[in-house]
Amino acid sequence: MQSSARFLPFVAAMALVVVASNILVQFPVQGRFGALNLADLLTWGAFTYPFAFLVTDLANRRYGPAVARRIVFVGFMAAVLCSIVVPPLLFRFGMIEFETAADRLVRIAAASGTAFLVGQLLDVSVFNRLRQQAWWRAPVLSSLSSSVIDTAIFFSIAFAAAFAFVGPDDAFALESAPLLGIIGVETARWVSWAIGDLGVKLLMAVVALIPYRLVAARWSRPALA
Repeated sequence: MQSSARFLPFVAAMALVVVASNILVQFPVQGRFGALNLADLLTWGAFTYPFAFLVTDLANRRYGPAVARRIVFVGFMAAVLCSIVVPPLLFRFGMIEFETAADRLVRIAAASGTAFLVGQLLDVSVFNRLRQQAWWRAPVLSSLSSSVIDTAIFFSIAFAAAFAFVGPDDAFALESAPLLGIIGVETARWVSWAIGDLGVKLLMAVVALIPYRLVAARWSRPALA
């Protein structure tokens, strides 16, 4: 049985990624790509959150699925806590201009926690099934499939009118707007946010192959939990 101290770097890394993402998600990406206003689609948190999948995959590669799941639960608790605590703190210190109502914070926390838990546990399961195949297949397919589920769950629970029983709706998110801000198809604004978020997650899943390969290559074989 490996000492639990060996898992602490993964626990610390997961907590760091979740906390950073919950802070950076409050800040839109400023800029334009042609007619597309990036601030309407992306926050900086979209670029950091996918590294949670990297941490999970590396833990799974090194110590197996049992340890990876423990680390996921640490991230789950951090996700729920940060979703409730971080936004009011940022508003209090003048870092963001809007204050989120307490009942909306509860809905966001439910969305964040549920999406994180389901997405990361799916990542562990898919990775473990594919770990004996080509080195890139497990991290790529597990991260891609989990990213789709994570985005679908979070944006649906957080913004879709069907989940109003979890907490009050966000009227701005439910307003009709051109898809992605430029396509002549009207849809709820949160759908465009979800598409933008998912696009970044899929891109970062591919980028994360670089650090995954560099770290995993140093391990001759997975250690046993």
